[in-house]
Amino acid sequence: ELSTSKEIVVSSPLSLVFSSQDIAGAWQRLEQAEKGYEEWLLNEIRRLERLEHLAEKFRQKASTHEQWAYGKEQILLQKDYESASLTEVRAMLRKHEAFESDLAAHQDRVEQIAAIAQELNELDYHDAASVNDRCQKICDQWDSLGTLTQKRREALERTEKLLETIDQLHLEFAKRAAPFNNWMEGAMEDLQDMFIVHSIEEIQSLISAHDQFKATLPEADGERQAILSIQNEVEKVIQSYSMRISASNPYSTVTVEEIRSKWEKVKQLVPQRDQSLQEELARQHANERLRRQFAAQANVIGPWIQTKMEEIARSSIEMTGPLEDQMNQLKQYEHNIINYKHNIDKLEGDHQLIQEALVFDNKHTNYTMEHIRVGWELLLTTIARTINEVETQILTRDAKGITQEQMNDFRASFNHFDRRKNGLMDHDDFRACLISMGYDLGEAEFARIMSLVDPNGQGTVTFQSFIDFMTRETADTDTAEQVIASFRILASDKPYILADELRRELPPEQAQYCIKRMPPYTGPGSVPGALDYTSFSSALYGESDL
Repeated sequence: ELSTSKEIVVSSPLSLVFSSQDIAGAWQRLEQAEKGYEEWLLNEIRRLERLEHLAEKFRQKASTHEQWAYGKEQILLQKDYESASLTEVRAMLRKHEAFESDLAAHQDRVEQIAAIAQELNELDYHDAASVNDRCQKICDQWDSLGTLTQKRREALERTEKLLETIDQLHLEFAKRAAPFNNWMEGAMEDLQDMFIVHSIEEIQSLISAHDQFKATLPEADGERQAILSIQNEVEKVIQSYSMRISASNPYSTVTVEEIRSKWEKVKQLVPQRDQSLQEELARQHANERLRRQFAAQANVIGPWIQTKMEEIARSSIEMTGPLEDQMNQLKQYEHNIINYKHNIDKLEGDHQLIQEALVFDNKHTNYTMEHIRVGWELLLTTIARTINEVETQILTRDAKGITQEQMNDFRASFNHFDRRKNGLMDHDDFRACLISMGYDLGEAEFARIMSLVDPNGQGTVTFQSFIDFMTRETADTDTAEQVIASFRILASDKPYILADELRRELPPEQAQYCIKRMPPYTGPGSVPGALDYTSFSSALYGESDL
C-alpha cells in the first residue's frame, strides 16, 4: 500500500516498514547486480567460446602432428645401414638430412601445441586432463624423435666412415692384387713352359734365369702377405662392428682363395722346374761328351781320308817305275785302307749314339758322318779304280807289247799337259798334247780322235784312254791279235764276253766304251747278252768293216 509520503507500509506478520529511500537504494543495487551478472554472463560466454576454439585448434594441430609423426620412430630405429653399401649409406644420409630439416620445420607446431595446452589450462578448460595427457605424449614423442634422429645420424656417419675405410681397402686390394695375379699367372706359364736347348750354354742360361726368378720369391711372398692382410683388415672391420655386409671386393675379380691357390701352385712348380732344368743340364753334358768324342775321331779320320785321297791321286799322276811296283804300292794302300775300317765303324757307333740323343750340331768339328761316309766310299772307289787302271795298263802293256820306258813316256806326256793335275786332260789340253807330238789336226780329224778317246762326250780324256790312243797309233800289225788274246783271258777262254765281266775287269769308262761298240756274239754257244770281242778288236785296228 503506497502513501503520499512515499512510505510503504507492508502489512505482514513482522510488520516491516521500508522507506522510499531504502527501496531506491535496493533497486539501484539490483540494477547494478543485474548489470554485473550480464557482464559476467557475457564474459563467460566469451571464455567458453575461446576455450572451444582453443580446444579445436589443439585437436587439429595435435592430429596433424600425430599423423606426421606416425611410424617415424620405427623408421629411425631401423638398422638398414648395417647391410647397406657405401652408396646406399650415403643416400640414407642425404635422406636423413632431409628428415632432419622436416623435423626442424615441425618444431614450431609442437611449441604451438604446448602453448595451446598451457592456455587451456590457464582458462580452466573442463577437459584439461585429456589435453595435458595428449600434449605430454606429443612432447615425449618429440623428444624421442630428436634423440633417435641424432643416434641415427651418428650411426649413419659412423657406418659411412667404416664403409669408406672398407672401400679404400677394397680399392687398395684391387690395385695390388691385379698385377700380382698377373705376375703369378706369368710365373706359372714360365715354370711350365717347355724348353728346347742344344747346348750347355743355353741350359745354363735358363738355369741362371730361373735362379734370378727364385731370388724374387721372398719379395713376391711379402707382397702376397700384404695383399692378404688388406682383406683380413676388411673382415676384421666387418666383424668388429657387426656389419651385415659381404666382404667381396666390387673392384676386383681376383679373390683371396685364387691368390692362395695360385701361390701354392707356384711353390709346387719351382722345385719341379729345378729338377727338369738339372736333368736337362745333365743331358746336355752327356751330349757334349758325345760331341767331343765324335769330333775327336772325326777330326782324325776326315784328314786321314783326305790325305789318302791326295796320296792316291798323286801316285796315279807321279807313278814311275814298273807297273808291278805301282800295283804293289796301291795294294799296300788298299790294305791300309781296309785295316782302317774299324775306325769308321767306331765312328758310326758314336754317330748312332748322337742320333739317339737327338744331337744335330757339333761345333767341335766341321765333319759330319755323311761327309765321312762319302769320303770313305770315295776313297774305296778311288783306290779300286786306280788299281783297276794299273791292272788295265798292265794288260794293255802286255797285250800290245809296250815297254816300261814307253809307259813312262806316256805318263810324263800326260802329266805335262794335265794342267789341273787331277788325272784328266780337257779337250784343249789333249789338242796341245797332240800338236806337241807332231799331229796336223783339222777340226774333222780332231773330232774323230775325240770320239775315240772320249766316247761318252764327258769333255775329258783319262790316262787309260790316252794310252789306248797312243798304243793304237804306235802298235804293230799283230796288235789286234794281242787284244783278242787279252779279251779271251778276261772271258775265261770263251769266244764271247759278257757286259758284267767287262765292268768287273775294266775301268768304268773303258767298260762302257767296249759295251757300247761290241756287236752281239752270234756264234756257237751264244748266251743272252754275249758280246763279240773278236769283231770289236779287229774293227778297232782297222781289220774289219765293223
